[in-house]
Amino acid sequence: MITIDVTGRVPIYEQICKSICSEISKGILKENDKIPSARALAKELGINPNTIAKAYAALERDGIIYSVAGRGCFVAEHGGMVGERLTYDFKQKTIEALEAGVDADTLIEIVRQQAKCLEEKNNGEI
Repeated sequence: MITIDVTGRVPIYEQICKSICSEISKGILKENDKIPSARALAKELGINPNTIAKAYAALERDGIIYSVAGRGCFVAEHGGMVGERLTYDFKQKTIEALEAGVDADTLIEIVRQQAKCLEEKNNGEI
């Protein structure tokens, strides 16, 4: 399910892209699955259809989805682009932290801690 934060600093179209990539990465959406039309998703989320169209265009440009005239948009055979899109911000922030003097071991430990917290959350332990 696609969720957006209209009060956040991340552009809405980028949130939509990340949500779709996340669903693909988790196996919720699989190759050749149909994704909602821009109009239907815009109505569901209460946003402008042009915003959805912009997100879909970016996803199609990256080879994550493909469109068929008169039929809609579908999940493409995905390679590394889904992972690349999902980890882009992380990579940028990692570079910033390293350049600011944070050592790599500290960053690795932070990733381990966050993974453990997420695992506990998903197991209902929190």
